Amino acid sequence: MIPAVMPTYARADIAFSHGEGVYLIDSDEGRRYLDFCAGIAVNSLGHAHPHLVEMVTQQVAKLWHTSNLYHIPEQERLAERLVEHSFADTVFFCNSGAEAVEGGIKLIRRYHSAGESPERWRIITCADSFHGRTLATLAAAKNPKHTDGFGPMTDGFDQVPFGNLNELRAAITPETAAILVEPVQGEGGMNTPDIQYLQGLRATADEFGLLLFLDEVQSGVGRTGKLWAYEWGGIEPDVVAIAKGIGGGIPIGAVMATEEAARGMTAGLHGSTFGGNQLAMAASHAVLDILLADGFLDQIDAVARDLQLKLDGLVKSHPDVFECWRGMGLMLGLKCVVPNLEMMTRLREAGLLTVVAADNVLRLLPPLTIEQAHVDEAMAILDRVASEWTSDGG
Repeated sequence: MIPAVMPTYARADIAFSHGEGVYLIDSDEGRRYLDFCAGIAVNSLGHAHPHLVEMVTQQVAKLWHTSNLYHIPEQERLAERLVEHSFADTVFFCNSGAEAVEGGIKLIRRYHSAGESPERWRIITCADSFHGRTLATLAAAKNPKHTDGFGPMTDGFDQVPFGNLNELRAAITPETAAILVEPVQGEGGMNTPDIQYLQGLRATADEFGLLLFLDEVQSGVGRTGKLWAYEWGGIEPDVVAIAKGIGGGIPIGAVMATEEAARGMTAGLHGSTFGGNQLAMAASHAVLDILLADGFLDQIDAVARDLQLKLDGLVKSHPDVFECWRGMGLMLGLKCVVPNLEMMTRLREAGLLTVVAADNVLRLLPPLTIEQAHVDEAMAILDRVASEWTSDGG
């Protein structure tokens, strides 16, 4: 008999009653777990952050949803803050990363249609990418594990290897409208390109009259040590999709775009019932208050560099367990020699929460509020579990 909750997840046999900072506490025994999953890069401020709790509580007591039939001052103010601190001139709010990517796809097609080039509608994407679970975003990523049984696939996406500018350029046709890339591939295994690749994407888009669309759903909002991962390349995209960490745990997504890229988007062409409601705006304002405070991004970068240095040592100490580490900032992954799913389970049993990715990678996505002591605690657990794995022969 099918359970009341549709069985689309292989859930771990654990539930949590509450969280405190970078820790989650389980419902059965009150055991504390160091959370290096953070809701899959969502809980950017950890759990029950005082400022986030205060902002959301105040908003809930007043108003949390009216729809976009009316002005939402909190939404307008958040859009202004995002514009001030990014490449963008305008922002559309939705509820999730997949919706943000879908919105960006629509914006791209409308851009060329409004510019009298309706034949340009195809988008070049990369192998090993992940852009969401809707039909269009599945087709963009073309991952057989996710597309099996959901065909026929939505047309309009041409895939090339990640990090290879030559093959990307060769795939451009008169129908090509844009390039869609994750600056760091999260689900694909924490694959991180050279800075020159990001710069090459911008140059290629300019050369061929394409829009550069970056999926920063996981890499954005401080996750890599800068507010946006594209900043590491010293470039500015035309469109960016964000979600996850911007709401600190409250669902929100957004499409950020230049004025030129959004030239075709007018009233009635796109919408969202829940997108940008007052509750989500309050949470996002709280997140930005913390991230934009003096020194906070520098602190993320410093803690991340220390964690990366210690991961170097971990890999060298346990070459039979870990092959290497990948990623940027606090968006990190350990490529395992042993099965990553089993490693994730053993770490959870030892008190450290992580999440797996493709290519046998174990992702480390802690809250951006972690401190040195939390890094040391996580490394101690990783070292102990790896040592036990070696000593007992796996």
